[in-house]
Amino acid sequence: MIKVKTFTCPLKIFQAREELDSLDKMVNQFIEEKSVSKILSVSDAATTDNSGASIGLIRVVAYETA
Repeated sequence: MIKVKTFTCPLKIFQAREELDSLDKMVNQFIEEKSVSKILSVSDAATTDNSGASIGLIRVVAYETA
């Protein structure tokens, strides 16, 4: 069965590297806990404020379970 999971994290100035690492850990933990058998797609998109500055990140993972 194909499923989709969305993960989000806020971005703070000068802390993007740590926040991306945290997001990676969150996704990897989800994959382990849910026994994901196959990753079909991973997509990242930035969210912005009214001035166009990036304020967050959305990661969507499409996957299959056994």
